[in-house]
This record gives sequence, structure tokens and C-alpha cells, in this order.
Amino acid sequence: MVSSEPDAPKGLPSNFVWGFATAAYQIEGGVNEGGRGPCIWDKFMHLEPSRTNGVNGDVACDHYHKLEEDLDLLAKYGARAYRLSIAWSRIIPLGGRHDPVNEEGIAFYNSLINGLLARGIQPWITLYHWDLPQALHDRYGGWLNVEEVQKDFGRYARVCFERFGDRTKNWITLNEPWIVSIHGYSIGIDAPGRSSTNKLCAEGDSTREPWIVAKALIMSHARAASLYNKEFKPTQGGSIGVSLSGDYFEPWDPEDPRDHEAAERRMEFQFGWFANPMMLAQDYPAPMRAQLGDRLPAFTDVELALLREAQLDFYGMNYYTAQFARHRSTLAEEIDYKGNVDELSQNNVGVPIGEPSGIWWLRPAPERFRKHLVRIYKKYGKPIYITENGCPCPGEEKMSKEESVKDEYRQRYFATHLDAIVGAIQDGVEVAGYFAWSLMDNLEWGLGYSYRFGVTFTDYETLERTPKESALKLRSMIEDRMST
Repeated sequence: MVSSEPDAPKGLPSNFVWGFATAAYQIEGGVNEGGRGPCIWDKFMHLEPSRTNGVNGDVACDHYHKLEEDLDLLAKYGARAYRLSIAWSRIIPLGGRHDPVNEEGIAFYNSLINGLLARGIQPWITLYHWDLPQALHDRYGGWLNVEEVQKDFGRYARVCFERFGDRTKNWITLNEPWIVSIHGYSIGIDAPGRSSTNKLCAEGDSTREPWIVAKALIMSHARAASLYNKEFKPTQGGSIGVSLSGDYFEPWDPEDPRDHEAAERRMEFQFGWFANPMMLAQDYPAPMRAQLGDRLPAFTDVELALLREAQLDFYGMNYYTAQFARHRSTLAEEIDYKGNVDELSQNNVGVPIGEPSGIWWLRPAPERFRKHLVRIYKKYGKPIYITENGCPCPGEEKMSKEESVKDEYRQRYFATHLDAIVGAIQDGVEVAGYFAWSLMDNLEWGLGYSYRFGVTFTDYETLERTPKESALKLRSMIEDRMST
């Protein structure tokens, strides 16, 4: 790929926000330094036998000690913005609303924010990217206690708004609450690893806990967004949103109306589950109520009023891939969380949704990305920021540094997905920004360090960072697609 694409479609606004994204636990390390308390991932990654391929996040990319070097990388790549997350237990080690604030943690994030601004890069801060303080899980069950956890999250959000909001103007309350609920409390492959269907898990109830956790996340989000709107936005002048994840679904058999319904139902179980309450201050989607009944906790009038106060400025979209949905003729199992559909990578005549990537679940489908943007914008009417988008190249987990940096596959992925954004803008969608996942190869949660999503090669032995070609070309890819 050349650094300039004169034939690239035009349509990105000149003020289009773009940059790279990371999450605290995936890159920071320094887990026992600077007054940080343990989070649920610290405990989960040290379980015996290992549930995380024998690795942990104690060092990760050592961003805690390599902060200036990583900020220089962002500047070298020309980023306008950087999406990061704050580790709750680095700010309030025990997590609770009556627990002490850790000034060393505040100082670390002040250095990060000030370093970004000094380089002309705008910080975009995610308050929660999966790392609940372990003390709150031990104290009252964490996300399983709807009333307690939202009060503690509200206090944590207040501390962040008070201490960082004078310089940080863009806030994301939660990252991917669907993953937190399903991976953590239904199938048990993420912290805290609760499941009644996963034989490795000692505790959990997959029929009920995910729905309780989701309500706790929704109401915690509402507390933080309402607080920001009432007490901080008038003086700080920032914006607040949420980042929701999920695939776009096509009908497995385009001629079967039941598969069309299945595709829509699958997306309602993924996006509508959170977006209906968060974006519209409404109950969960009707297909969820029909299937799950009273296992879905109801919203009270007081809670709906709080959700209305938690008006959001944007929809953060984490998008990677698409799938086909096929209806099932049998009744939904009690443990089902997909809307009683089969998820498939090929349709009824064997056509794949996209070519393979470097990880089994991701197949590029940029034309479906465009459809997804249109669908979400029509339903929720908020400006959309792509808060994550990226891929590992095929075979990249086995490549040398020299091979990995020549990441033509990733460059093509970025280019085609940026083309899809231009197409969606032509369709009338307001897409205002794009964050590539990720700034550097990092800890892919339970999968460990094998899969490389970064635009920077990380040598996990030496912790040396080496820019891949995509890191140096993303700026021109975006500028080539700007209208002016």
C-alpha cells in the first residue's frame, strides 16, 4: 500500500477525530506500584490451573514505566486523540465510596493527560474497561449488587471528573458492557469467571446473573452520565457517551423471513439490551422481554428518570466483524443469551461473511460495517464515534518483528473500513471519529499475548516498541478521505 490514495472516496469532515485506543489492564502493568489495589483481572489471571494461557497482566506492556515513550509514539503517528482507560483501583484502591483516594494514581493519570495535551493530542477517557476493584467483588459481589455498585461507581466517576475534567473533555462511561455481562457471568471466560455452564467455574448462575450484572452496569452508567450532565458539563464543557460492542448480523437465508427476524433479534440482544435504556431511556427490546420474562430486572420509574437525566452526547461503537444469523425452530434454552439463533460465518449457499484474519472470530466485512452504522444511527440518532476497530494479520502471532511490521492486511482492513465510514456518511450518518485498536500489541485478556492487534510491535521480552507500517500510514489514509 502506498502512503497516499488519490482515488480514496471523500467524505470525512475536516474536524474528524482520530487516533488510537488502549485499555489500562492490557498495557499498564505496575500492578503493585503507585498505591494501586488489585482488580478482578489480577485475581482471575493468577488462578491455578491457569484460565489465561499461563500469563498475567503484572507487567503487560509496562506502560506505567514507559509512559513518555508511548506518548511520543502517538505524536510520531500524528494522532489527534487517544482513547485510554483509567484503572479504578489505581484511583480508589478499595473501590468504595467511603474508601480513600490514591494520590499517586491521580498523579500518574495527570502525567498522562498533561503529556497528551503537550503533544497536541486530546484525551478520551473510558472510566470502566473491565477492571473492577477486587475489594468490591469481595465486599458485596461487585456487579451482582445493583444498588451498592452504582453508588461506588458514581463516587469513582465524581473523583475522575473533579480531578481530570478541567483538561479532559471527552468521557466514556463503560466499555462493552455486553462482554462484561456475558463473558464474565454467563460463559465465565473473563473475570470474575462466574458460570454454571463452564466446568472450570466453581460459582455462578448463567440463567440469571448476566441480566443482573447488565442492570448494574446500566444504572452505574446512568449515575455517572447524569452526574456529569448536572454538575460538570456546565463548567467543563465536555461530552459523555458509552462504548458498545457487537457484530452486524445478516440473515443466513436471505429468502427466509425467519432468518431476517433472527438477525434483527440477535442484534437487539446485543446492542438494544444496553442502547435502549442508555440512549432512549426505555425498557429492554421486546424480543428480550418475550424470551427472558422476569429474569430481566425491571426498571422502576425512579430509574427511568435517572436514565433520562443521563442524556448522552454520542454513541461509541466498537466494531470488528459480522456474522450470519439462522433461526432455530426449538424453544430457547434457559441459558441462551443470543435470542435463540445460530451464529455462522457462512450463509446458506456457503459464501463466507469475509476472508479469515489472524483470529478465528474476526472476518473483515466492511460493507456490513456501513449497514451497521446506518442501522444504529437510525435507531438512536446520536453522533457515532468508532471507539475500536482493528484486526490481527493472518499468522501474525507466529511472525518475527520484521515480518509483523509489514502489515499489509491490517492496512487494507483500515482502508476498507474507513471507506465504509465515508459510505455511511453519504447515507446520512453522522460519524465523527475513529480510534484504531490498538496503539500497541498487548494483553488480549484470557487469550494472553499471542494475538497482535497493535499498530506497534511489542517485544514482550525486551518491551521494545517498533512501529508497524499501518501506524505510520493511518494519518494519510484518513486525510485522503477528508472532504477538504
